[in-house]
This record gives sequence, C-alpha cells and structure tokens, in this order.
Amino acid sequence: MDQDMRDSMMGALENVIDPELGIDIVNLGLVYDVDLSEDGFAVVTMTLTSLGCPMGPMIVDQVKTALYELPEVKEVDVNIVWTPGWSKDNMSRYAKMALGVR
Repeated sequence: MDQDMRDSMMGALENVIDPELGIDIVNLGLVYDVDLSEDGFAVVTMTLTSLGCPMGPMIVDQVKTALYELPEVKEVDVNIVWTPGWSKDNMSRYAKMALGVR
C-alpha cells in the first residue's frame, strides 16, 4: 500500500467522531494502523478509550462506512486491540487543545 492510499484511509477515518468526546478517532490516537491489500481488503487496527466503551460497536460501524466510501476498498475488517492501551498521550495536539488536556 502506498502512502497516498494510507493518507486517504486515514483521511476517511477522520470523519469518524467519537460520540462521547466529539473528536475524530484519528486525532484521539485510537487508530494504530491501516492496511489495504491489492484486492481491496482493508484492515484497521485500533483501540477504544476504555475496555467497556459502550460506543465501541457504533464506532466500528462508522469506521466501515467511512472506508467503504473509498472506491479501492471492497471489504473492511476492524481489529480492536487493547495493547498498547490508549492514553491521552496518544492524542494529537489538536485533540488535546479541543478537550483542554495538557
């Protein structure tokens, strides 16, 4: 997968907003990796802000919807991982400023 495709996928994922925090999952640092095979199979490796996140299934559905908007993507698998665990250190400067986190 080339960098342009990676950027397109991450750009699409910036449209997925965590409903509890109001910030997209990329700037929150929830997306650890994206990959796209030559036959259009996308894999997103990500975490959630907490193990019992009630919005998890909704966020996964939104991830799939966002990536299906890209014509290169034919199928999407979202791999939720818990290691490494998410922390506020994963957030972008933008997200930290928006949420008032130092």
